[in-house]
Amino acid sequence: MTFPQIYVIVVLVIPLTLVFLNRLREDVAALLMAVLLGAAQYLGMGVLGPANAPDDAAKALNGFGTPEVITLMALFILTASLDKYGATRWLAGRLLAVGGRSERRLITLFAVTAAMLSLFMNTLAAGALLLPSALDASRRTGIKPSKLLIPIAYGTMLGGAATYLTTANIVVSALLPLANPPQPPLGIFDFTPTGGLVAIAGLIFLALFGRSLLPDREPPSVQVGPTSAELTKTYQLHERLWEAEVMPGSGVANQSLGETRIGESLGMAVLGVRRGNRVLAASAADERILVGDVLIIVGREERAKQLEQAGLRVTRPVQDQDAALEARDVVFVEVIVPPRSGVEGKTLRDLSFRDRYGFTAVALWRDNRSYRTDVAAFALQPGDTLLLMGPQERLGALKGQQDIVVLGAAATGDGLDGPRVALTVGIAVASLAAMFIGAPVELAMIAGAAAILVAGLMSPEEAYTAVKWRAIFLIAGTISVSLAMVETGLATLIGDSVVGAVSSLGPMGLVAGTYLLSAALTQVMGGQISPLVVGPITIAAAIRLGVNPQAIAVVTAIAGSISFITPLSHPVNILMIAPANYTFGDFVKSGWALTVVCFIALMIAVPLFWRL
Repeated sequence: MTFPQIYVIVVLVIPLTLVFLNRLREDVAALLMAVLLGAAQYLGMGVLGPANAPDDAAKALNGFGTPEVITLMALFILTASLDKYGATRWLAGRLLAVGGRSERRLITLFAVTAAMLSLFMNTLAAGALLLPSALDASRRTGIKPSKLLIPIAYGTMLGGAATYLTTANIVVSALLPLANPPQPPLGIFDFTPTGGLVAIAGLIFLALFGRSLLPDREPPSVQVGPTSAELTKTYQLHERLWEAEVMPGSGVANQSLGETRIGESLGMAVLGVRRGNRVLAASAADERILVGDVLIIVGREERAKQLEQAGLRVTRPVQDQDAALEARDVVFVEVIVPPRSGVEGKTLRDLSFRDRYGFTAVALWRDNRSYRTDVAAFALQPGDTLLLMGPQERLGALKGQQDIVVLGAAATGDGLDGPRVALTVGIAVASLAAMFIGAPVELAMIAGAAAILVAGLMSPEEAYTAVKWRAIFLIAGTISVSLAMVETGLATLIGDSVVGAVSSLGPMGLVAGTYLLSAALTQVMGGQISPLVVGPITIAAAIRLGVNPQAIAVVTAIAGSISFITPLSHPVNILMIAPANYTFGDFVKSGWALTVVCFIALMIAVPLFWRL
């Protein structure tokens, strides 16, 4: 073994060991590996190119411009647009409509839905999209989150095994042209037959046996907060909820909400403005009121009736009362005034609270009573609890101040914006269609993300926030390790060892060896890292043995996706730990049998579809 090969091993092993010991974040470790490899190349060591070729040091950063990184950034933006316009909360409602309160049915529904979403988006993004839906379903049904979140995690990985559009599959496909000799990359449908059979087997197993294998843990208290419906019931908002339609000739028409002074003069809170089929949040005082708009207000009846003098028709909500409170990107927030707070003795009006934070005070709870009129005129006391309503994007600033404590927040309802969701889906479908007719994957996906921005579905700032930069830096940094393994011959060396161990067993022996190597490393390295390490090894082994390298690349990627035994095997597992209060052993108990089932399905699928 040469010194450059030893150096690459050291650069790989030490940072990953620190990651495993929780002494270093994985994305920082990836950047550290890239820097160390680039520095060695610059100093004359041949790890990224020929020795004494300092210009090749820049290859350490090539990962930031690779197709897989660009594709992932675009996927995050497309997914965030779906979430922004209510797809998450709408989906929770639809799943509950089908699954009811049946634990087995909901386990199956969430796993299957996660798998279906992962066919069209990154697995981590799909898991993040379904997580709040599952927690909402848990609150509504009483089924513990520990019964629903692992099925989502496993479902995303099973679905991801059957599509090109998952991290491991994209990465392994990108490794084929780096092999020696270079191999053609995988196509958009190359994962579907093999991964699809494995996914079906895994989903059937979860449906039949998941209920008995999944843990039954009490969730952490912080995650079972009230829903918006429960908050409105607690504060008895519906008793004081009114709709005021702006009639032709009304004195408030074409005025801003601030100019009407409804809150100041009548002590009533304007929650929103219904315009057609949409409800606009009344979080900004400069929102203009048009003839035909319906103001959604909270306050006493005699105060509400005074609005009729200004040309408004005041009635009780004619629609479902919960629906009357649904507005885009709006949350209910419950806050409490702590002892020795700087707001003690002051009113919300004194504090210019709405102008400063963008939240409207809807109700105040004091002495076991809810006050819903003149809330902004109450001098605040320690122990007062306020129900606020305002824009989601301002919640962070509200949590950041010291004078009130945010107890919890809840979205105001399903709030599905059908036209914008449909437009987002249309853009995503157009991107997929472009790929199917031969356009480069990264170009098709980034074009879709650009279309989201041009259409005004998301602002550039929202797009930057939507991208999971931790995952981007992780993948971009570790790609340099794969390049170094190929350039130094380390991949070929290890591949020779694998060939020596399995050559007597033929092509299926290599398939089994590939699965075991990839599955084992995935448990400690994660499904997003292990393909970058295992891929060059198994592809080199396939070339040396004369086995189809594309088939072995598919096995390598799928093995990284269907290894469920530890929470470290995939970031989507880690995402589910805290909300469900999972332990390390919960994944071992539920994951080992599913891993065996998927391995058997893989061993059937590979000869069936790749004719090995």
